[in-house]
Amino acid sequence: MFFAENIKFLRQRRKKSQLSLAEQLDITRTTLAGYEKNVQPPFKVLIKFAEYFGVSIDALLRYNLAELSEFQLSQIEDGFDIDVTGKKLRLLTISIDRDREENIEMVPLKAQAGYTNSYGDLEFISSLPKFSLPFLPKDKTYRTFQIAGDSMLPIPEGAWVTASYIQNWEQIKDGTPCIIVTLEDGIVFKVVYKQLEKNQTLLLVSSNRNYKPYELPIKSAIEIWKFETFNGFEIE
Repeated sequence: MFFAENIKFLRQRRKKSQLSLAEQLDITRTTLAGYEKNVQPPFKVLIKFAEYFGVSIDALLRYNLAELSEFQLSQIEDGFDIDVTGKKLRLLTISIDRDREENIEMVPLKAQAGYTNSYGDLEFISSLPKFSLPFLPKDKTYRTFQIAGDSMLPIPEGAWVTASYIQNWEQIKDGTPCIIVTLEDGIVFKVVYKQLEKNQTLLLVSSNRNYKPYELPIKSAIEIWKFETFNGFEIE
């Protein structure tokens, strides 16, 4: 947790002394000094700090705010407190086989509308077709998506792209082909360039130059999966 570091950072960012901030929060300067030295506050005090600085409790605890860019901080303070580090904080829903090994679930075109609404539903994920690729490293979680359109040639329309789950979006290297599960555009396969500090978007580029690049707001992304391999098999 970064609470102690964050309240000191935010206090100094606003050019407040410990005494002046303590008075505004209706606590003593000694109490505030203790919080800045890792004394854990009660929940009602956490709420006070969050409301005063305009930052969610989650951000106060989880993120080292001093390491964020000025743009990211301003976004948090303006209320856009969504995955500022690129990390999706929910648990990924997966299924396992009889040996307790993770399956590779397959998401065909006909199931993709349902996937964007039910990606966290274990029953839905378990209902998807499954297979395994023994040559893939076992330290990653994989999913296979059927591709619509020809925007990522030479990978053809209808191909199945197997990709590994990306937990921390800041670790995506620019120019990486990825499956992006979105709120508005469904599931897309594009080359990704991060623009998180610039305007909190991803620039999505097709390998087929007949398709123009476009920006996706980071708040519209649900999951991102890194391309690993593809094939053209059919399923019933």
